[in-house]
Amino acid sequence: MEKTDNSIKEIIQRAKEGNQIAFSTLLDTFWNDVYGFQLLRTKNENDAEDITIRTFSRAFDKINSYDETYEFKTWLITISKNLHVDLIRKRKKSMLSELDPRGDEAKRVLDETPTVEDQLITEQNLANLLRDIKKLKPHYQKVINLRYFHEMSYADIAKELDEPVNNIKVKLLRAKKLLAEIIKKK
Repeated sequence: MEKTDNSIKEIIQRAKEGNQIAFSTLLDTFWNDVYGFQLLRTKNENDAEDITIRTFSRAFDKINSYDETYEFKTWLITISKNLHVDLIRKRKKSMLSELDPRGDEAKRVLDETPTVEDQLITEQNLANLLRDIKKLKPHYQKVINLRYFHEMSYADIAKELDEPVNNIKVKLLRAKKLLAEIIKKK
């Protein structure tokens, strides 16, 4: 279904008002454009999907800053391009730090086994996280549980919940944002 410029503008306006269906519609409408753009740039399906998801996450966070004098697709591609550049910089920095010979010998000698204190802190953090997850609506709890505790792929979650993959991506994105808000309020 081809969407007209006016209908896209209406959908964007509803998204600015917080309408979840509008967010899903924008994701469905522009997913292939952004993903295809990133696939050409990265030549890696996982990176392209990760950047595309982060693109929509950033766009939905900043939807109120969208200037309607520009095409929405162009705005998304710009966000996507910037995220890709950030990823490249991060990887270069990581590679350079791996090549830095200073301190490598000491790092190899150190015992990386967690101490009893580290294990206790990890358990407490996990308990707090689980308590925060339980504050989410059940459908958000479910996607977080399947993705991060059962380590299921988006496709497997979609099959499990009998929903389209893009819906799962949007739900997971929303669940993570809501969870982050709950954690920030502490």
